Amino acid sequence: METPVLERSSEKSQMQGVVDCDVHPAFSRPDQLLDYLPERWKTHVRDFAVRTANPLLGTLPYPRMTPGNGMRRDSWPPNGGPPASDLAFLREQLLDQCNIDYGILQPLAAGSMAFNQELGAALCAALNDWQIDKFAGPEPRLKASICISQEDARESVAEIDRRVTDRRFVQIAMPPRTLEPCGRRRYWPIYEAAEHYGLPIGLHTSAFGYRPNTPSGWSSFYLEEHYAASNSLQTVLSSMILEGVFEQFPKLKIVLVEGGFSWLPSLVWRLDREWKRMRDEVPHVKRKPSEYVRENFWYTTQPIEEPENNRHLLDILRWIGTDRLMFSTDYPHWDFDDPRFAFKVPLTPAERSAIFRDNAVELFGLK
Repeated sequence: METPVLERSSEKSQMQGVVDCDVHPAFSRPDQLLDYLPERWKTHVRDFAVRTANPLLGTLPYPRMTPGNGMRRDSWPPNGGPPASDLAFLREQLLDQCNIDYGILQPLAAGSMAFNQELGAALCAALNDWQIDKFAGPEPRLKASICISQEDARESVAEIDRRVTDRRFVQIAMPPRTLEPCGRRRYWPIYEAAEHYGLPIGLHTSAFGYRPNTPSGWSSFYLEEHYAASNSLQTVLSSMILEGVFEQFPKLKIVLVEGGFSWLPSLVWRLDREWKRMRDEVPHVKRKPSEYVRENFWYTTQPIEEPENNRHLLDILRWIGTDRLMFSTDYPHWDFDDPRFAFKVPLTPAERSAIFRDNAVELFGLK
């Protein structure tokens, strides 16, 4: 699909010290991850592929999301590889040009969604090795995420234990479209480990998972998938609060990635109202849902839902709390947000610094 894009300035950003909370590294070739798998699983993947719940085996469910279509036109590196696969070009185009002090890697691969859970655990371990080898190892400004196979909680905790002493990892990566709602107790050992180590859990919305993005099945159009990016994240927030996750793990930190944020006020108003009416059903939820939201959740900015009147966006930002929002570019995807042009609202210097840097520095321990 051919889509016109704005010409991008090559001028370096004058904003200092940006932290980008959503950078998508890519494989330089489709089978690169096999290099990091044990021989047993290399053979398995070559013979049987990686079976997931996606309707199309071995690809994303919408062609618009594939590497050839879903990326910035100018993000293809000179060596001809896929966007975000060449570290030197990523440094030049993102880290240097946009003054990114730190970029949080968000790998988008199906290890966490493999039906064969033992294979899924091996794929997640391989992803973690690959992130360090190709990106976070040679480039200290890039920080990795511990990918886990969340349906096998014991193996997930073991993978967290193996990686946590490597400070190049700054969060745990878990998909929101899990087999069961995220608040269910099958996932609590993961939350216990995350709280114990003080690691945030980042849940990045995506177009694949164990469940479709609607209760009645897969949607017909990419447009539906794209606008509904927030659906699974709203479900995550509601499930974790109402199942009592934060009463059990009060210091657990959850980051909702690439799902927007303007939906939050209305959702929380509704949750508070229904909790007041029906709190007897959930006696384990001791406080209003809005109180857990204020203490346990953070949000990345991209994609920003921008109303025509910027004052309305400012009101939403301040209702949520500018201490809860963290800037993200979504590099190298087509809807990339450039820190030089994002947030055309009258933020105070302190609010701008919090969103573009300070909140992420504090949350991810980047000091």
